[in-house]
Order: sequence, then structure tokens, then C-alpha cells
Amino acid sequence: MFLKRTKKEQSAHKGIGRKKLIWIIIAALAVGSSITIGLNRIYIQSSSDEYCQSCHIHPEADKSWKLSSHHNSKSGVVTGCTECHLPPHGSFDYFKAKAKTGLKDLWSYWTKDSADFDWESKKQLEHAVTIVYNESCKECHKQLFPSRLTQEGITAHLYYEENEEKLDLQCISCHLDVGHYDPNYQHAQMTGIPTSDKKNDTLYTAAATVTEFADFTETIPGTAVSFNMKAIPGGSFTMGSPENEPFRREDEGPTHTVNISPFFMGETEVTWDQYWAFYAETMSEGRTPPAVVYANNSNPEADAISGPTPPFGIPDQGWGGGDRPAITMTHYAAETFCQWLSKKTGKKYRLPTEAEWEYAVRGGTQTPYFFEGNPKKLSDKGFWRKFFDADTAYIDRYVVYSKNSQNKTQEPSAVQANPFGLKNMLGNVLEYCSDWYAEDAYSKLTDGVTDPKGPASGEEHVVRGGQYFDDASDLRSAARGHTEHDKWLKTDPQNPKSIWWYSDIRSIGFRVVCEPITTETQTTPTNQ
Repeated sequence: MFLKRTKKEQSAHKGIGRKKLIWIIIAALAVGSSITIGLNRIYIQSSSDEYCQSCHIHPEADKSWKLSSHHNSKSGVVTGCTECHLPPHGSFDYFKAKAKTGLKDLWSYWTKDSADFDWESKKQLEHAVTIVYNESCKECHKQLFPSRLTQEGITAHLYYEENEEKLDLQCISCHLDVGHYDPNYQHAQMTGIPTSDKKNDTLYTAAATVTEFADFTETIPGTAVSFNMKAIPGGSFTMGSPENEPFRREDEGPTHTVNISPFFMGETEVTWDQYWAFYAETMSEGRTPPAVVYANNSNPEADAISGPTPPFGIPDQGWGGGDRPAITMTHYAAETFCQWLSKKTGKKYRLPTEAEWEYAVRGGTQTPYFFEGNPKKLSDKGFWRKFFDADTAYIDRYVVYSKNSQNKTQEPSAVQANPFGLKNMLGNVLEYCSDWYAEDAYSKLTDGVTDPKGPASGEEHVVRGGQYFDDASDLRSAARGHTEHDKWLKTDPQNPKSIWWYSDIRSIGFRVVCEPITTETQTTPTNQ
């Protein structure tokens, strides 16, 4: 039998219910506040520089940061790790990136040995752009035109504002050393001429005398620079790649038999020592523009050739000069170098044709590489590479590429030569050819053609050999590439843009070819 509660009992019961609800609300608020305070505490603590460095064990990172303009700023403001390496604080992207990178960093901290990390490669721009957020740069640097900014800086920042989205420009592309100081980095127009690494100060008085078709050492009169030229015997080969070659691209075929006449080729890419010698004699600051010289003189003397204007920054990227390959020059600059070298030595130097280049890299082979190896086993591409390492037994001996380059160019001594005695034909830096690029160029060839020279005109030039950060699949002997002129100049703020130096590629160079010496081609060297 159920008894009905009185109004007084009902009122008391409701009172107890309200008190419970109030206490529940108070408890919930207390728990929520505690969680919020705790999370905020974690957020603050995990965003500190000390916390970041507890996992990121890099002996030079803290030191280089404290020497940088982000630590030693004129305003006295210190910029920490998360201000650059995470999106703007408080945004959803910030917490998303923080969680993602945090888990990744913890996993690396627990499972990997920091001594095995390639710290040197992580200092380079290719890696830096993946861990620095441009929005965070702009979050602090809201004023791009402070009163102390130079005229050059104003021009550069105006260009950035007008082209940021169209060209996908990033602040770090021009300001690589602001977060971690690099004494070898320079963000200004170069002044003076870099000194040679060569210990021999003796200047050559004459070019090499060539009396037979054999390897020789060229000497550049008036300089201390010499370099080796290899005699490449003529012959026939199959140009392009067969349809069943792994990673083959459409522009590598159809294959054709091609005949090549004998020629000489540089043992290595043109070095900085060679290029700075050219620059020292021809730099066109205040000289007659190149177009005027060649319009009035189709066969100019060496001292009439107008060469590069001073570049912005250091073209060698702080990696070093000497025997490292000269980089960042345009195709026009490479051709002008060949004209200068021809006049200095009395020989006919030029860029190789694409057919000559592929014949030379193969060195008598017809396999994907001039050394032993299957592209599938050498490449890091593919699902199984997550579990099994690529085969590097042979490729490491001959090629500077993604797995051994430390994200920068290397000297010729780092590799062994191919069967023709040529070094760094694959990897290290892309090499210019004289041909214009066409995707269907091979379809225009006929079997048995001798010394083809490609299309009569075009918009981009052929480049061959691959780059220091390329995968093995991109370094096959038949792999083709081409210049990307506008893209490679996207951060050049000059108007008109430079015809001598590229601002946005650090892996382009060239190698010279010399035509066989005959009484017809031999001329009297100038300026000896």
C-alpha cells in the first residue's frame, strides 16, 4: 500500500534535490576548472623552449638559436621554438599540429638514436620549409616596411606582397638564418670575388696543347685553374629507355639507335674555382650589356665578353667552393662561360647535346644505370620500403643522391667514375644540355641518325642527371628533365629579373664539352 506524500514532505524532497543539483554543478565546475587549469598548464609547459629541447636533442640547435636574430633581436624580444615551428598560437591548426608533431617526436625520442640523425641536411631549405609556418612569421612581422628597411628590402618585400599566393612565396626562402644562425649564409648582394681554395698561386701562361685524341688537362691562362677533359670515343647506342624499364616516363621514348662522333667532356661538372675565374674576368657590373656586345661582335675577344652581375646571397649556399660544382647560374650564363673558355684556350667549348650526354653517362652500357642495379631495388618508392631498406651497395659508390648527400652538393672525390672516366654524371646537380626540351623529341628521331641536336626552338632547355636530393628512380641514365625558368626565379625581386643567376634552385650546374682539335677549330687564344 503506497502512502501519498504530504506537501511538506514533497517540499523537503525538492529541497534536497536542488541541493544535490547545486553540489553536482559545483563539483562539475571544480572538476572542469581543474581540468582546464591542468590542460592550460600542460599547454604552457609543453610550449616552452626547455620542453621542446627535452626531446629535440640537437647539440647545435640551442647554440645557433641563441646567436640568431630571433634571440638577439634589436627589440629585445626572444622568439621561441613554437613561435616558428607551429602555426599561430590558439588556432585549431596549432593544436592539431602540436598533437601530430608531439606524438611523432615522442615516438622518435623513444625508438631512435639521435646520433644517427642527419642534422646537417635538416639545416637546409628543403627541410626547413616543412617545419616552419609562414603564417607564424606574419603573425609577428605584421609591419613589412619598418623605417629602418633598406631600399633593396623595400623592393623585395613589395615583390613578396604582390606575388605571395601566386608564386607560393615563403619568408624563410630569403631569411633562412633568422631562427638558427649560420655564419655561411648571406642575405645581401655579394660584394667582391670569393677567394679560391687552391693552394697553388702560380698562374698559367698558356692553354693546354692537344695533339691527339686522348685525355688532357686544360689550363686557363691568367688563372691558377686547371681541369681534366676525357676523350669520349665515338660510337652507337640506343637512346631512351625500353617500355619495360621501371619508373620509365613517356618522354624517354620511343628508343632509337643514334650515332655519336668523338668529343671531349669534362671529368666533372664545372667547379666554383673555374666559375669564379670566369666571373672575376667578365663580371658585368658597369660593363656593356651582353646583348650589345654580341650584336656588334659575333666573335668577341675574351676581355669583351660581359659576364654575370653580382648575385644576391652566396650562390654556393655556404656549402663551400673549390671543387664543388658551381650552381644556380642560368643556361645563358653557362653558355657565356663556354664562350669565354673558348676564347681563353683557343678551343671550341660548349654545352653537350642531349644525345652526347646520354651516350657519355651510359659509358657503353644499355642498362638503367651504368652500374649494377635494378631501379625497383634501389628506389625508396613503394609500400615495401616501409619495412625493407633499399639496396645501396653499388649506387652509393657512384651517385650523390637523397640517401648520402646530406641535402647538399658534394665534391667529385665522393664518388667513383663511370666507364668513360666521368664523375657525378648521375646525382649531385642537374646538368644543362644545349637542346631545347620537347616531350615528343624522341618520336622525331630516325634510326641511325648521327649527332642529333633536338628541336630548333622551344621554351625550356633539357637538363639531365638528377639532383642531390633525388630518389634513385629519378637518376636512371635515360631520365629526362627540363628547366623551369619562371619557377626558378620566383623569389628574385629584381625588375627585370636576373639573366645570370637563379634564386630558387640550388641543384643546377653544367659540364663542358670540347670538340676534337683540328687545324680548322684551333684558334689563337686571347689574353694569354
